[in-house]
Amino acid sequence: MIEWWQALVLALIQGLTEFLPISSSAHLLLPSMLLGWPDQGLAFDVAVHFGTLSAVVVYFRQDLWALTRGAWTALGDRSMNESSWEIAYLGLATIPAVFVGFALNDVMDSLRTVPVLVTTTIVFALLLGYADRRVEPRAKTRVASWQVALIIGCAQAIAPIPGTSRSGITITAGLLLGLSRHAAARFSFLLSIPIIFGAALLKVSELLVTETAVDLPLMLLGVGVAALSAYACIAVFLRLIEAVGMMPFVIYRLILGAVLGALWWT
Repeated sequence: MIEWWQALVLALIQGLTEFLPISSSAHLLLPSMLLGWPDQGLAFDVAVHFGTLSAVVVYFRQDLWALTRGAWTALGDRSMNESSWEIAYLGLATIPAVFVGFALNDVMDSLRTVPVLVTTTIVFALLLGYADRRVEPRAKTRVASWQVALIIGCAQAIAPIPGTSRSGITITAGLLLGLSRHAAARFSFLLSIPIIFGAALLKVSELLVTETAVDLPLMLLGVGVAALSAYACIAVFLRLIEAVGMMPFVIYRLILGAVLGALWWT
């Protein structure tokens, strides 16, 4: 069982790295590698997932409300509008990840090794850097076709490979398909809502059959810290990316990959 201060650090790491293109799985490995911390446990995983989920829902509450109202209007008019199309694109992009999550979950778990983490952290950093250099001044501000949505969804489907970064791979795909940095990040974050919710429910179902004792104060700490740090992270990230681009995150990932590789080697 982890201590409260370890829970605080791990929840902070989860919140700060869930939505940045830098791989949360690689960062959560560092405390155990460097400090020998114990595994945080399934219950704590559930707590921080609900924390990050609440952060993205609260941050995009106006967008979600606008999408809901637009879809309701489209339903009444029996025609498609911008909101209903966006919901359809988000739903389509979710399908590949759901399929992979159920069909290949054990395979993905078997890849949770340090060499895989190091490789994916570096390779997908270089791919993100390449995509960022291709962004044009008149890039698209919305996903406007089912082909683009499906390709981003297929990119998200490989995110369970440790070190890939769900936000990183979906933003990379969006940039390569002609989206602006803000549009790619926004679609990626909205797309995370059903994925994080589904992952949290899956972990809850696993938790219910394990009969593991739950430290409620520790779980509430995890939810709160993960939610606050994730919300702040989303807000700062979306304000900065058009000005600084993705290169700071690319460089950071390359350094992180090198550090993980050196720790594993020694």
